[in-house]
Amino acid sequence: MEDSYQVIIAGAGFAGVAAAKELGRKGVKVLLIDSNNYHQFQPLLYQVATSQIGVSAIARPLRSVFRRYKTVKVLTAKVESVSAAERTVTTSDGRILRGGILVIAVGAVPNFFNTPGAQELAFPLYSVTDATRLGTGLTRLLDQADRNPDGSVDVVVVGGGPTGVETAGAMAENVKYVVSKYFSPELAARCRVHLVDMVPSVLNMFSKKSQSYATEHLKKVGVHLHMGLGVTEVRQDGVTLADGSSVPGQIVVWAGGLKAGDLIAGSGLTQGRGGRVDVHPDLTAPDVEGVYVIGDAANITDSTGAKLPQLGSVAQQAGKWAAKNILADLGGGSRAPFHYVDKGYMAMVGRGAAVAELGRKRIQLQGILAFLSWLLVHLALLSGLQQKIRALFSWLNGYLLHSPAQVVVSGPIEKEPTEQDPPGPEVSKES
Repeated sequence: MEDSYQVIIAGAGFAGVAAAKELGRKGVKVLLIDSNNYHQFQPLLYQVATSQIGVSAIARPLRSVFRRYKTVKVLTAKVESVSAAERTVTTSDGRILRGGILVIAVGAVPNFFNTPGAQELAFPLYSVTDATRLGTGLTRLLDQADRNPDGSVDVVVVGGGPTGVETAGAMAENVKYVVSKYFSPELAARCRVHLVDMVPSVLNMFSKKSQSYATEHLKKVGVHLHMGLGVTEVRQDGVTLADGSSVPGQIVVWAGGLKAGDLIAGSGLTQGRGGRVDVHPDLTAPDVEGVYVIGDAANITDSTGAKLPQLGSVAQQAGKWAAKNILADLGGGSRAPFHYVDKGYMAMVGRGAAVAELGRKRIQLQGILAFLSWLLVHLALLSGLQQKIRALFSWLNGYLLHSPAQVVVSGPIEKEPTEQDPPGPEVSKES
């Protein structure tokens, strides 16, 4: 392998893949590096964890994604360090790779906010490994509870944003329909799903109407809400809240936020909120030449200067925009400030239930129309025809027949270290 490229992209999430595609279409020599050999569609990880779809529906091999892009080279390797000043990436085998232009799209890691026990005991939902581990833990706990006449399973989901709401709703519907069908109604009656957040309402970024709809539906499917109280400790048997009370749970799912990982801290770049890099309007890093930072590694602003959320749509658009500016760099042109097309927000709450606020005007939808819109948007955004077909079949089977797409899982139930092998894909909720 050569040691220098026109462009090196570290991270094959939404932003990195989008940038590599745009550059590959123009024949730019690109090296795309990621610790995984696949691109994962993160907004649907919770559905893998709850057996609504299989891994093959959301993960597509990177070499399949780029098989028609002859100038894009995919390297599966763990990145040990990044030097922004030298525009180099050092891999775990000691190889130093240099780019004429360096794109840092290394994603993020779960932010446990120094909560005691959280990093050691809670299950994040940021990777395929996280999702399959969580699914394994849930299935094994149900098997154990089924052997005990008084056995039960309590799950605590921390975080009332889209990921937390979607996860809690899916788990509660699994208890209501799947556990009752595959195990027994008696076991289902003894299982509980809890949703905890320090803010007073779910989906804080949505309108009051959407929040109210989501709250009522979560209660309807059996989610126990504990809002307005932060988690002060994660224990083996649940969580402790700020008022000293406890919520029981053999499994704690952490959907409480993200931060930049160690690669950004060691890159030589100045870190801002969440440990991310406050990039210039054209997506370049401050104080260095030839370096772009995109996706969850960056704090990106819109044309008004407002900070944009960590969404998949932001990451994808930023990746494409960075590629256009890189082409300008290579061709001697001028860069343009990033212009974000706001598509709005969506969140699935359960079977036939979702909320959507579309476009800058936030056209609001709730219920079945929002649910169908959510399905169509996510189906369109999945990478690859095979992935789309698998997801569509799983959704039809699951939502019409309540038959899970995947009930056979394997692996340890024990919590493993949560720091992902960077660079990894960006987080996001797609809209």
